[in-house]
Amino acid sequence: MKAFRTLKDFFKEHKLNYFFGIIWLILIDAVQLLVPQILRDVTNLLQQGLLTFQILIKYCILILLTGLIIAIGRYFWRIYIFGNSRKLEYHLRDMLFNHLLTLSPNYYNTHSTGDLMAHATNDIDAVRASLGQGIIMFVDAIFLTTLSVIMMIKTTNLKLTIIALFTLPFITIAVGKFGKIIHKRFRSVQEAFSNFTDTTRENFSGIRVIKSFVQEELALEEFSSANKNNLEKNMELVKVSGIFHPLIQFVASLSFLVVIVYGSKLVILDTISLGDFIAFNNYLSLLIWPMMAIGFVINIIQRGIASMERINAILEEKPEIVDSHDAVPLTNVKGKIEFKNVYFKYPNSQSYVLEDINFTIEEGNTLAIVGRTGSGKTTIVNLLLRLYETDKGTILLDDIDIKNIQIKSLRDNISYVPQDNFLFSSSIKDNIGFAFDEKIPDEQIISAAKVAEVYDNIIEFPNGFDTILGERGVTLSGGQKQRIAIARAIAKDGPILILDDSLSSVDTETEEKILNNLENMMGEKTIIIISHRISTVKNADQIIVLDNGKIIERGNHESLLKIDGLYRYLYEKQLLEEKVYGED
Repeated sequence: MKAFRTLKDFFKEHKLNYFFGIIWLILIDAVQLLVPQILRDVTNLLQQGLLTFQILIKYCILILLTGLIIAIGRYFWRIYIFGNSRKLEYHLRDMLFNHLLTLSPNYYNTHSTGDLMAHATNDIDAVRASLGQGIIMFVDAIFLTTLSVIMMIKTTNLKLTIIALFTLPFITIAVGKFGKIIHKRFRSVQEAFSNFTDTTRENFSGIRVIKSFVQEELALEEFSSANKNNLEKNMELVKVSGIFHPLIQFVASLSFLVVIVYGSKLVILDTISLGDFIAFNNYLSLLIWPMMAIGFVINIIQRGIASMERINAILEEKPEIVDSHDAVPLTNVKGKIEFKNVYFKYPNSQSYVLEDINFTIEEGNTLAIVGRTGSGKTTIVNLLLRLYETDKGTILLDDIDIKNIQIKSLRDNISYVPQDNFLFSSSIKDNIGFAFDEKIPDEQIISAAKVAEVYDNIIEFPNGFDTILGERGVTLSGGQKQRIAIARAIAKDGPILILDDSLSSVDTETEEKILNNLENMMGEKTIIIISHRISTVKNADQIIVLDNGKIIERGNHESLLKIDGLYRYLYEKQLLEEKVYGED
């Protein structure tokens, strides 16, 4: 039960709900014990020839009242306990999601989306069941068993009660043995479900690639393999549960056989009355459920513990990048950026991605970064945003080490257009205004769309800015997605703007319009442009050329063309391509 310590704050806050729910449950357990007593009295009166119609009506009314109280009580304990378990589900899912948002990007490099989805669905459902239905069964198992045994002794005698309960030790042994097996197999089930979920998600996300390369059979084979593994793990658990529950029921039912044989003998010998015997059997019937519930409780609790352990493993993960104890918020950001002797290598990598990076961007200037694929261009931006930490060196913003700046404040002041141009499955308006907690004026959204040269495309859609995009903006062209992502960054209006290869899918004419719009509206903003196109970066105040993680050239467009280096090679190569394609 140590696994549930993570939820101690929730239990403390909602302890009264659990308390009242358990009180109602115990009350119902107590009221249920009245029914066998009513049947006992009616049977004895009938046997003695003293049962009249008026007495029978009185006992019928008592049974109806008992049923009404039980119905009302069951409603309240369901509201308190089941309602609490639903609140717990909400609380735990909220806690898990909030924690996931604090973890550094590297965590998501090593954990699959499907696995995280399984934690947020199946695992949380299992915890909810164990702390909802599990609590009810646990209370029933203790109190209904205790009260029933007391009434059995009181109704007949201790000897018959002991004989009726001879199966309890066997149930205890079975529960102990099966509980460990269930715990282990349920963890395997959850892990198989995680793998199955991830395989499914990946195939759906890449369905266009699968169809383009005619790999439907391979995708089906991978899916079938994951599905089969999920089935096998579930069947292994079902086989244990399939034996466990009937076994508990069979052992518990043996008590009935003994009671019928020995109890009938006591009635014949007039040691107990027929009414006592019927009442005893009714108490034993009530007792069978909690005896079986012990098995269900162990099953549900073990599943809940296994799932909570998996969730705790995530909650115990610490973010790699956090605010320092003396971190300060930024005020009046001017936008001067400086990299001093920066070195960086990705976790679990032996070689540096960036080595001895030094450059300064004065406030209001534009820096362009060019280089071959994999040279470390995007990594520079990730370090500035503190998505990763430098191994050596210092990054300064307005002469302040970014490690001494509050992370939220740092990122609030940077408008960033990433390479993947991720768009959410919501309206275009919501995507452009994503950086804000509340709705922003339509004029601000329209202005940003015009600067990004996507306004004319948007108003041609049937619902304009209210058009709902498909998953990851699948209903848009590549160029439209890029321009909406640019509009999102422009609407944020941070003093620093970063465009990470964000114009690769637009034609050169549109690209030139966007760059002119940016130049006209940005004023004193500091801009970082990463691009493979020389046409995109040629007007930058400063250009640095990366190769294998090192700055090999720096200057402006004209000065770099005078050097017989990589920049000039890329420029001439692109001129040749334009000429060839132009002739076509």
